[in-house]
Amino acid sequence: MKHITSRDNPLFKELRQLATQAQARRKAGKTLLDGVHLCQAYGQQLGAPELCVVSESALANTEVNQLVSASLLDAAQKICLPDALYETLSQVEHGVGILFVVPTPARALPAALTETAVVLDGLQDPGNLGSILRSAAAAGIRHVFCSSGTVSAWSPKVMRAGMGAHFLLHIYENCDLGEVLNRSQIPVLATSSHTKTTIYQSALNQPVVWMFGHEGQGVSAALMAKATQAVTIPQQAAIESLNVAASAAICFFEQVRQQLT
Repeated sequence: MKHITSRDNPLFKELRQLATQAQARRKAGKTLLDGVHLCQAYGQQLGAPELCVVSESALANTEVNQLVSASLLDAAQKICLPDALYETLSQVEHGVGILFVVPTPARALPAALTETAVVLDGLQDPGNLGSILRSAAAAGIRHVFCSSGTVSAWSPKVMRAGMGAHFLLHIYENCDLGEVLNRSQIPVLATSSHTKTTIYQSALNQPVVWMFGHEGQGVSAALMAKATQAVTIPQQAAIESLNVAASAAICFFEQVRQQLT
């Protein structure tokens, strides 16, 4: 393991840019996984990272020590930083002191949509996106398509909210969602407050494409026009609408329920 102590070290400068600049992450095609849970999940699903970074104090932590010593990291570059330098990279308050640098996948669109998928139009909140990814993975959904206006799925905040779900999904970013929907060979469902058809009245024991939109504006009119069906989630009239992540979770698991009955 290599020890770096200087802020002027070229590798540390690169890490600092990746940690603080979304543009740097996009240009490099890399992101940071911060914390034992995310690092363990990545290792279990995808193998060794490009780089493992630990703080000096973290080496005394049993979980960190076991992870750093694991055979899956034999092929990875490993560096140790003084706590003060490490803390300039981490966005986790009172974190354990380990992070991975990993490549962000770039995927070609599938030729056709034939299995349940999620289409996200302009989501802005990292917590919402991470929660939707986590719910999708838990419901057995594999494909998630994000518009160019959606927050980066591989940003550190979304990664933390996803709790490892990213590594079970095929995530497509900066998509032309109109083109994606044109490739769908299964029904496309969008939630709307302007319909009386509930998700509980819909045939969800089949593959569908779920479409969700911006937290305030919803799905764009152009994309809504491509929906096979608009559905609603019954709720009390005193509440204007549900949070988009909550709506998505309800829809996904109603589909799971119908498929199991």
